[in-house]
Amino acid sequence: MTEPVYVTETRTAYDTVAENYAELLKDALKASTWDRAVLGAFAERTGEGPVGDLGCGPGRLTGYVASLGLDVFGVDLSPAMVEIARRTHPHLRFEVGTLAALDLADASLAGALAWYSLIHTPPEQLPVLAKELARVVRPDGWLLTAFQVGENQRKRIENAYGHDIGADAYRLDPDFVAQLLTDAGFVVEARLVRAPEPPFDSTDQAYLMARKEG
Repeated sequence: MTEPVYVTETRTAYDTVAENYAELLKDALKASTWDRAVLGAFAERTGEGPVGDLGCGPGRLTGYVASLGLDVFGVDLSPAMVEIARRTHPHLRFEVGTLAALDLADASLAGALAWYSLIHTPPEQLPVLAKELARVVRPDGWLLTAFQVGENQRKRIENAYGHDIGADAYRLDPDFVAQLLTDAGFVVEARLVRAPEPPFDSTDQAYLMARKEG
């Protein structure tokens, strides 16, 4: 099967910016009370069992939630990002993979993070990702997703982290994402929309925490 162009573009973009991305964002969690708060709530609700950081990038959240006591591993589309994650967090497991077809058994995860990993998929294709997340999360397991807020509009990115690239990103409607998760079999139990926190973001940001129906 031919890979969609947006997937190829996304992988190439993140491979290109990986080192600069990791360096710029390595301390971003320290600057965001809200990020740490929702990750802490996710850790408390998830409890025991394997957790997938799906779209983990250089592993900055993977390492953080591991420090909160979760049994976490990372998956990312970008081999360059996975290489950095393995180097930075040698005690954790990281694999190359795609959110559309995870190499994970059904109901194998106590929790899943999809932290800004839905934003490069066209909105009309997001039901595929929501169903795949529902497939791998066990009944009464938890999902936490974060994304930039908008009206599902496309933004073409041609320069990022000091590099010329070509990739699309979508600013998503929280109601739209909540409905996707509901349709896939989750119950959205919390949502938060916060103001931007420069210099790391310039638009409102959303978090949704959902429980897989038992």
